[in-house]
Amino acid sequence: MIKKFTIGAIAIAFSFNAFTVFAQEAVNAEAVKKIRAEGLDKSKVMDIAFQITDVIGPRLANSPGIKRGRDWAVKYFTDLGLKNVKQESWGDFGKGWSVEKYYAATTAPFYRPIIGYPKAWTPGTNGPIKSEVILVKADTVTDLEKYKGKLAGKIVVIESVMVQPLKNSYTPDVVRHTDEKLAEMAAAEPAAPGQGRPAGGRGGNNQMAMMMRMRQNRAAINEMLLQEKVGLILTYARGNYGTFFTSNGASYAVDAKPVAPELEVSAEDFLHILRLLRGGEKVEVEAEVKTTFYPQDPKGYNVIAEIPGTDKKLKDEIVMLGGHFDSWHSGTGATDNAAGSIVMIEVMRILKAIDFKPKRTIRIALWDAEEQGLHGSRGYVKQHFADPTKMELLPEHSKLSAYYNLDNGTGAVRGIYLQGNASARDIFQAWLNPFADLGAKTVTISNTGGTDHQAYDAVGLPGFQFIQDPMDYNTRTHHTNQDTYDRLVEDDLKKSATIIASFVYHTSERADKIPRKELPKPVAPRN
Repeated sequence: MIKKFTIGAIAIAFSFNAFTVFAQEAVNAEAVKKIRAEGLDKSKVMDIAFQITDVIGPRLANSPGIKRGRDWAVKYFTDLGLKNVKQESWGDFGKGWSVEKYYAATTAPFYRPIIGYPKAWTPGTNGPIKSEVILVKADTVTDLEKYKGKLAGKIVVIESVMVQPLKNSYTPDVVRHTDEKLAEMAAAEPAAPGQGRPAGGRGGNNQMAMMMRMRQNRAAINEMLLQEKVGLILTYARGNYGTFFTSNGASYAVDAKPVAPELEVSAEDFLHILRLLRGGEKVEVEAEVKTTFYPQDPKGYNVIAEIPGTDKKLKDEIVMLGGHFDSWHSGTGATDNAAGSIVMIEVMRILKAIDFKPKRTIRIALWDAEEQGLHGSRGYVKQHFADPTKMELLPEHSKLSAYYNLDNGTGAVRGIYLQGNASARDIFQAWLNPFADLGAKTVTISNTGGTDHQAYDAVGLPGFQFIQDPMDYNTRTHHTNQDTYDRLVEDDLKKSATIIASFVYHTSERADKIPRKELPKPVAPRN
């Protein structure tokens, strides 16, 4: 670990221009000092967080919430003095959706509010409903016959072998990377070509076949329930201790087939109802769900803004940074991914605050519809750089130096994934060294997936995601009703914004663009 005084000592000894050299890569110590002072001592991350989470709220793709968020971001960027600020369509998404009202409770054998929420893109109940809860047991499609004509307007629970009793957890929800874990990541070897999961998935062909049968059976049950005009479906939601993980219950396509109203119910409340039904007790539930669909504009939009480059030779080249702005709907999308958006917005604020005049143009993107398949970033990359199914390079492809992404919760940056790009290792290690005191020191050759840097990597562009402390992202906040402002850690957001601002600064100033991997071959179109 290199202390701050070491950085300063080397700077004085080796450069009159406040440059240090680690592994042949320049680090502007004076710029780092300014960035640290602005990012750590004058931070606005929690002001930005308040607006995006508490004021704007959940930002499901193409919902009124994401539209409020985009409008706010455009104004914020404009007020900040950024240029070329716009909402840019990446292509067609589908219909929007939002919850206007939700209420549910058991009324027999006693009154108890139900923790839950409507599944995304499902309809409402057309007013208040109240009924005895029916337990639907159907291992095969033929088992459904006995329910025909009996379920109109009823509230139902579906028996499933996937519903298991809860077990206490004896591991902490919130964790940080240990030094041992970071050392293991730093020592990782490049993945062998073609290395991946064995055919048939983790459990092999038998497990895959079983899952397919269960899905087909559930689809048949859902179709029957729709035809029977069921009043409401109660579904077991993954999670515990009152936390539930949310999802969508229907397609967002404009011409999607209709479905029945459906609630995801917290494990504790669902299991309470299920135990009563299995024990032969009468269960009564009352509920009212009101949802609204928005098919008027099916297009999706990213928010784009820039600090223009100033160097005559390099100003047309681009350094990009971003994170997805959309979220799920049961919380306010604080750690997924207001946190990443907050940090990247703060990076732009820091660079403006220190009056940075970059050589290359710095462009931020707040991505749309990441949760449904990286749609915003993939659409943008296809329009600006290349279509991965054809690999016919557009003019901007040669101008991008790097894209930096943040999307793993509130945890502080601890390093960076190289995504297999070994040529960038020494560069990034040099840029991390001034932040060893903040716990950021690790460069790993490993890949990480599931977020927007993959859209760049897929067309041979240097796209990177930062290593972050896990915190309670996977245990408590990722896609859950607990993903709120209160789960954000201010110190971590400050550190991340400061470190990434320095990365963006140095990427814009270095003589050459970030090295690239070999250009990939075209891939088959996604279904």
